[in-house]
Amino acid sequence: MSVFRKGAEGNQVVPPDRVLKLSATLLMRELAKTYNPNDVETPIYERWERSGFFNPDRLPKAKRRKPFSIAMPPPNVTGDLHLGHALDLTTQDILTRFHRMRGDAALWIPGTDHAGIATQIMVERLLREGGISRYQIGRETFLRHVWEWKKKYGERIVEQIKRLGASCDWSREHFTMDPALTKAVKTAFLKLYDDGLVYRGERVVHWCVADRTGISDLEVDHRQEEGTLWYVRYELADGTGQITVATVRPETMLGDTAVAVHPDDRRFRAAVGKSVVLPITGRLVPVVADAAVDPLFGSGAVKVTPAHDSADFDIAERHHLPRLSVVGLDGRMTKEAGDEFQGLTTLQCRERVVEKLREIGALEREEPYTHSVAYCSRSNTVIEPLLSEQWFVKTKPLAAKALRALRAKKIEIVPDRFSNLLVRWLDHIRDWNISRQLWWGHRLPIWYCVACNAPVAAVKEPVKRCRQCGNNAFRQDEDTLDTWFSSGLWTFSTLGWPENTRDLRRFHPTSVLGTGWDILFFWVARMIMFSLYFRKEVPFKTIYIHGLVLDERGKKMSKSKGTGIDPIPMAWKYGTDAIRLSLVVGTAPGQDFRMSEQKIAGQRNFCNKLWNVSRYVLAQPTPPRRPPLAKGGSTGGVADRWILARLTELHARVTDHLKRFQFSLAIGELQQFLWADLADWYIEIHKAEKNTSLLHHVLRHYLILLHPFAPYITEAIWMAWGKQKLLMIEEWRKPKRLTAQQKKSVRVFQRFRRLVVGLRNLKIHGADNRELVIRSASAINTRLLSQLTGVGFAQTQGLGLTVAGQSFVVDQAVRERFLAWLARERRRLEVYLKQKQALASNSKAPDNIREQALRDADEAKHRLAELGPE
Repeated sequence: MSVFRKGAEGNQVVPPDRVLKLSATLLMRELAKTYNPNDVETPIYERWERSGFFNPDRLPKAKRRKPFSIAMPPPNVTGDLHLGHALDLTTQDILTRFHRMRGDAALWIPGTDHAGIATQIMVERLLREGGISRYQIGRETFLRHVWEWKKKYGERIVEQIKRLGASCDWSREHFTMDPALTKAVKTAFLKLYDDGLVYRGERVVHWCVADRTGISDLEVDHRQEEGTLWYVRYELADGTGQITVATVRPETMLGDTAVAVHPDDRRFRAAVGKSVVLPITGRLVPVVADAAVDPLFGSGAVKVTPAHDSADFDIAERHHLPRLSVVGLDGRMTKEAGDEFQGLTTLQCRERVVEKLREIGALEREEPYTHSVAYCSRSNTVIEPLLSEQWFVKTKPLAAKALRALRAKKIEIVPDRFSNLLVRWLDHIRDWNISRQLWWGHRLPIWYCVACNAPVAAVKEPVKRCRQCGNNAFRQDEDTLDTWFSSGLWTFSTLGWPENTRDLRRFHPTSVLGTGWDILFFWVARMIMFSLYFRKEVPFKTIYIHGLVLDERGKKMSKSKGTGIDPIPMAWKYGTDAIRLSLVVGTAPGQDFRMSEQKIAGQRNFCNKLWNVSRYVLAQPTPPRRPPLAKGGSTGGVADRWILARLTELHARVTDHLKRFQFSLAIGELQQFLWADLADWYIEIHKAEKNTSLLHHVLRHYLILLHPFAPYITEAIWMAWGKQKLLMIEEWRKPKRLTAQQKKSVRVFQRFRRLVVGLRNLKIHGADNRELVIRSASAINTRLLSQLTGVGFAQTQGLGLTVAGQSFVVDQAVRERFLAWLARERRRLEVYLKQKQALASNSKAPDNIREQALRDADEAKHRLAELGPE
């Protein structure tokens, strides 16, 4: 039984007898006075799991259901849940629950990623604390330690995912190094290798000196830093002049093999084809013309160091230049740098080279310069671009298939602007370095002949003789595959590929992929390429791109800086539903957004409001089983017809918003209905003119619509109502359009509501909140109005006054005070509205200030409308 509770060491298992006691409390007729999420969330999730309905094969009428599937972006097995995960999980769970309730066979495939470099670092750190190095114990023993660590700690994030209410099919859970997925990885690699799309070669890669491995682009953080731009004179070998070269890394000039200028730059046209003398070393290097050079950078001439810059490597390829590796894998200068510099760190060498340039008079000048510096996101050390022999995937053929699919609109991307972004990236894609110098991960299925070093791709050690030399002894490549390689197969490997399973035939392509824009290129693009190559179909029909979660100042959250918010403690403090709601309220597809504890607390208040409304409804007498809902059923027919029309309208709007991935708009409609329509108006009218059958119907329908967003509290209320069928599989019916009569009911009630507000203002501001008796000059429901406003109606003398289009007779003093207040209030709101509109349109104001100003302006417009015309 997988049930969680808060404990000293995080999520712990709740004993079964405790679960049964908690579950029993939810079946009581009366809700507790206050909502305590920690009392209900654990037993509810346990009941969901026990029902088996997370598995689409166990849903009622499962065989007749239309498939809907989502593959969860697998979080790292090493990590703790963060708000980025929580946002992913919330939006995917909303979609899964929505489609499950609509009658689809909703499958949400969960899983975790082995996170090669992150996990290896974690285990190595633990070993070092015990004075042990992985090199001392060897690969096999080290991997045993990793698997033991994964078994002990790796399930923590799964329990945290469950804590957020994720309705995944845990019977289909996967880990990227499960045997079935390992088979998929090897199958994919061997096919790419056999088809000539995998090759071994030397290229410049991002090298982490601390972890001694090449890393992917995603694992590189680019930071703007203050540095120095040095201008160095390179003398022309024929003595006809000099070329000044600007660089931020003078230490790498020891590996220069050319100076490059733009072919259209007239300043250097006469020098192209000549040679220059490399300062300090005295080597001659050519001057080449290449369009990749930016003539506006520095002096317009750049040094070319092919072994330590990817752009320089490309220039060297085009001009057939040699490559000199002057920085080694340990981050120190190599023998190629010269005896004077060998063994120095790059920073030590930089100081020595600059000092030497000054001595020989080759340093023209130096100036402050802000530039981008690459850091390893794991070790926080500066990345060294190094020439290294690695395994690569030829991505151009794969990208061509992806581009055709995207341009043919076989995949919808929400929001659409990311389609062009992805197309541009695929148009300029570079070959993908897939080998990592790690021990933890999928080891490359490449074997080398021990005699001639010829490579052979095989699942296991080749038993045949080497084709080149006849030797029959082989050794396996030490490297592992980039984690993104296995993740690129995720949508179909988790459904059984390379076997042609029932799940694969039924649920692939998956329906939706939900993810952040930050991994659009590194993961999403690769999944598209791999699926089209291996399956000849797209991996998903729709990609929903959400923004990144920022702190309340608009900065990227960071645990190290103390600006991160851990969702699990927040869930214990405010409830899981408050976390989920705070992640979708006020957000838009693809837009980064601010998050704060105050926002979470605000959504807790909404949950409390729902709880209190439900307590009132459930406390009413049990209504007949099938009330005549369409007829309204009581003397308060205006309000009844209005609330039914609003409920029909709400159902249609929420359904439409969810279909279009507009989660914030959907929850905005739901919250507005609860606060303004149900709580503020219909329940207040119900207290005066009861129609309990309709009240129960409204709340029941509302819980169905809210459930995908706030599953725990809605299920808790549903269970307390005595419902035996779980809310999570309650039917989400097809929405209906408002009839002409329903539209009229809405207009009639809007006039009635303005009248109530107007009479309340009249009593407060005209009669100074004292007892007020007036005479109505038209046929209205004075009894209900009196109960809602506290205004008395009787035959009385006075002057005429129009309130919300209705004529009344009031005392002269009351009339004068009220009209004076009305004029002042209208002027105040008009001034306030102009101020807020000006602030909202001020592009220099922070985003959160402008967003709040827009909301304030809308509220001011609403208040002005309630006051009526002048």
